[in-house]
Amino acid sequence: MLQIPFYDPKKSYEDNYDNGPFGAFVNGEIYQQKGEPAKDYLGQKVYLPFGIPAGPVLNSNFVKAAFQKGFDVVVYKTVRTDFFPCHPFPNVLAIHPAGDLSLDVLKNPLQADTNYTRSLSITNSFGVPSKNVEVWQEDAKKAISYAGRGQVLVMSFMGTVKPDQTQEEFIEDYVLAAKLAVETGVTLLETNLSCPNIGNEGLVCYNLEITGKIARGIRKVIGNLPLTLKVGYYQDDKQLEKVAEIANEYANAIAGINTLQAAIVNDKGEQALPGKGRARSGVCGTGIKWAGLETVKRLKKIREKKGFSFSIEGIGGVMEPQDYFDYIKAGADSVMSATGAMWNPLLAQEIKKNIE
Repeated sequence: MLQIPFYDPKKSYEDNYDNGPFGAFVNGEIYQQKGEPAKDYLGQKVYLPFGIPAGPVLNSNFVKAAFQKGFDVVVYKTVRTDFFPCHPFPNVLAIHPAGDLSLDVLKNPLQADTNYTRSLSITNSFGVPSKNVEVWQEDAKKAISYAGRGQVLVMSFMGTVKPDQTQEEFIEDYVLAAKLAVETGVTLLETNLSCPNIGNEGLVCYNLEITGKIARGIRKVIGNLPLTLKVGYYQDDKQLEKVAEIANEYANAIAGINTLQAAIVNDKGEQALPGKGRARSGVCGTGIKWAGLETVKRLKKIREKKGFSFSIEGIGGVMEPQDYFDYIKAGADSVMSATGAMWNPLLAQEIKKNIE
């Protein structure tokens, strides 16, 4: 049963940021952990290597609520080195695929509306907004303080594409973002590579040369802090293997997948999300679970073949407790849920009950 989402898609991003979270996420009930945290998450002990990825956890108020509801790994929404506005409202719409959002299905436009139902899949289009550095740094420090025993906060960050920018300047902006994130005192970092490339040729993670340079540059400024590379879906095994090589050399984990891309239309066949460059947007939820699971299985195979040691974080379509176990069985060391967690604040608790 879907509950009131903690991020309200019927409200603007700013309204959610200023007044959220909503629903049972803030009903005052705090989940009581049992025993001692014994699971490993990138060198830190947690009760369960499960949480919410970068995206719907907008600020420290959302982080606090997530920890209180038993999500032990919470990723602070991706930040930048300067203010960046959000795409126009609406930013989240429901889509209704008959089954998996396969690559063939995604070749055709998907109709979207505001009817959020079970077997939920959605499209989200925010543009990775970011507050000014001073604002998010101060708020992140507060967010870190809300982590209880057996819980951890991860800071997600990225570089920004700018007019007349060189490749080197783009990479330097990623590195600066890493440095600014470290200044908050956070002990776990994630760089978001599943965002637009400098040449607008797709996602950063698909440009393996830039990905390697970014990872190398970040490692130089973060010391030994654990680093996760957040990536999209790779159709080509050789590309995924190269990403694994980069992670093995410069990072500690690979998180995937973010979303899959599709053209989004309304019931009239018109562009559903207003604004330039929004004819296509990321889709997530139930329909992309196949891609997340496949990515985990392929990464596990590569890791074993190459003798690599990076951790694998599975993301995509985790809506029910069984989805978590499916990812663990596939080879994930940790699992994240965005859409599922948004509409079910008790998802982490339900998973833990299935383990007891």
